[in-house]
Amino acid sequence: MDDLLARVEAQIRTHDLIASDGAVTCLVSGGADSTCLWAALDALGYDVRAVHVNHHLRGTESDEDAGHCRDVLGAEIIDAPPATTEAEWRDLRYQLTEGHGLRATGHTASDQVETVLYRLVSSGNTKGIKARREDGIVRPLLALWREETEAYCVEHDLAFRRDSSNPSTTRGLIRDEILPLLRRVHKGVDANLLALAGERDRLPRALEASLVELLASRDGTKTADLGASIQAVREYHTIRLEGAVQWGPWTLESDLDGLEVRTRQPGDRLKGRRKKVQDLFVDAKVPRAERDTWPLVVHGDDVVSVPAVADAPGFEGAVRSRRDG
Repeated sequence: MDDLLARVEAQIRTHDLIASDGAVTCLVSGGADSTCLWAALDALGYDVRAVHVNHHLRGTESDEDAGHCRDVLGAEIIDAPPATTEAEWRDLRYQLTEGHGLRATGHTASDQVETVLYRLVSSGNTKGIKARREDGIVRPLLALWREETEAYCVEHDLAFRRDSSNPSTTRGLIRDEILPLLRRVHKGVDANLLALAGERDRLPRALEASLVELLASRDGTKTADLGASIQAVREYHTIRLEGAVQWGPWTLESDLDGLEVRTRQPGDRLKGRRKKVQDLFVDAKVPRAERDTWPLVVHGDDVVSVPAVADAPGFEGAVRSRRDG
């Protein structure tokens, strides 16, 4: 198997993006990234379809893009209503294609780097592009760089379009001007920004400030209200959380110390069990779209409870859970 195809398949399997030999609809623009996506998934044996949303932003050029996607990629063409911002265009694409089942986009590691940099300077966080969105949109190419998708298209004689409006967008500014300057400061900027996308989110600033104040206090016993009915209690050299934890629609409680809540990670297994958490989800018929946001209760590196699904031996009933909605 081609190295690029192997990396795409590894991304799909690691993040459980598409069922083996399953069906997927590619959201194609006609550019190299989405063309590579469409061709690579087809080469890997998936049942691939394509759809193109025409925003009519560039007059004749937009219509030519749509015609290319229809004639070369066999794409269904959807005409979008007017919108004014990049975020609105993206949301429209996802809304207008909701009836097309599992949908894949051609976002790459290069897009990930640009997204992290934009969010870092605009809001102070480093959230990256998700491999799978809660609405079922998947990103199989996040392990590839933009240069690799174009090279794949050239190598396999796949015609693609170039968007003349890219330089005038915020993403174009980051791509063409800001990142090249940062690379002059440090050649590892792309890899370092990409690494930030994989880090856990920091605590909200107000919550972080409350905990810092709590830890800095010289009082023997001190409490801090963290909101959502949770209190942090520090007694000399120890700190514990009391109360229920809210996790999306879930409310989780336990009398045990040292428990944390997170989402699943590749290879997770319930402590003392051979079966992977992924297989537990399948057995419990948890919808695929909900698995990446389902809470896991862990003690250190061990998964001790998958609420409403299974508990690890010795932890039966240790976590009380309730799901609203």
